[in-house]
Amino acid sequence: MSLSHVLQIVMASGRSAASVMRAVRVAEFGGPAVLKLHSDIPIPSPSENQVLIRVHACGVNPVETYMRSGSYARKPSLPWTPGSDVAGIVEQVGQYVNKFKKGDRVFTCGAITGGYAEYTVASDDNVYPLPDNLSYKEGSAIGIPYFTAYRALIHKAHVKAAETILVHGASGGVGIAACQIARAYGLKVLGTAGTQEGLCLVQKNGAHKTFNHREPGYVDKIKDYTAGQGVNVIIEMLSNVNLSNDLQLLSNGGRVIIVGCRGSIEINPRDTMAKESSIIGVALATATKEDRLESAAALLGGMEVGWLKPVVGPEYPLEKVAQAHEDIVKGSGAAGKMILTI
Repeated sequence: MSLSHVLQIVMASGRSAASVMRAVRVAEFGGPAVLKLHSDIPIPSPSENQVLIRVHACGVNPVETYMRSGSYARKPSLPWTPGSDVAGIVEQVGQYVNKFKKGDRVFTCGAITGGYAEYTVASDDNVYPLPDNLSYKEGSAIGIPYFTAYRALIHKAHVKAAETILVHGASGGVGIAACQIARAYGLKVLGTAGTQEGLCLVQKNGAHKTFNHREPGYVDKIKDYTAGQGVNVIIEMLSNVNLSNDLQLLSNGGRVIIVGCRGSIEINPRDTMAKESSIIGVALATATKEDRLESAAALLGGMEVGWLKPVVGPEYPLEKVAQAHEDIVKGSGAAGKMILTI
C-alpha cells in the first residue's frame, strides 16, 4: 500500500470521526433502561436561522422522564434524544444568524435535536449569551427552571411586592429559581423541602422562612407563621399530593400555580369559593415569542446584577444517564438542579 493511499485513509477516517458524536437515543418508550448512549450519531447541521452548540453540560428535567416513558401528552418522534437545557460554545451558525459567532459562550432551553449529546442545534431566537461569571454547569441549570418560575410568578400569578408566597418543594431547580425571583421582586418568601440539606439550600437562596414538608403538622406551622392569614400565592411542584392542603393555606383571592403533577387528586371545589381563590396551570410550551423575550430580558438582568445564581445539584456523565432518570423521580429530596456533564 502506497504512502499516499495510507494518508487518504487516515484523512477519510478523520473526517468521519469529526462528523459524528456521542448522543443518548431513545428507540422505544419505557423505563430508564431505554436510554442508550451511541457514539456514531451524525452531528446536526444548523439551518439558516439556527446555531450549532458544542454542549458542555445539559440540565435534566422531570418532564424528560415522562416523555421517555411515553406517558406525556406530547410524545416525541422516535428515535429521540432528550434534553432541552444546554450550555456550551457556538460551533457554527446559519447564514442569517448575526447575534452569535463561533466561540461564543451560550445557553438555551430550546435544544431542537436534543441536549443529551455532544452537539445540538437551537433556533437563534432561543439562544442567549452566558455571562462570564456563570459556568457551563450553571448555564445548563437556567433554561426550563428559570423560564418556568418567571412565567409562574409574573405571567400567571401576577405577583406584587409585599405579597407572601409559598414555594411548595423549593429545593429543586424550579423551586430555587422561584425563591430567587420572588425575593428579588420584593415578596415575602416561604419555602418547603424534605431534607435538612434542602432546607438550608432554600434559606440561602431567598426564603425568609423554611418548613420541612415531611414533618407532621407542617401545614399548621405555615398557618401559624402567617397568623392565620394564609399566603397569597403557592408555587406547587407536586399538586397530586398537596393541592387540597394548598387550598387551605391560601388567603382571600389567593392563587395556586401548578408547576408539577404526577397523578390525580380529589379536591373539594367549595374550598375555592369562600376565598375566591384560583388554581392556575403553567405550561412553558404555550409561551409566546413576546413572553420569552420578556422572560429572557428579566433573567439576563438578574444575571448581570447577581440575584440569578443557579444551584447545581447532582452531576452525571452521559454514561450514567439512566441512573440520573432513576434518581430525579425516586430521589430522597432535591438539592439543586440535576445536570449531565458532557
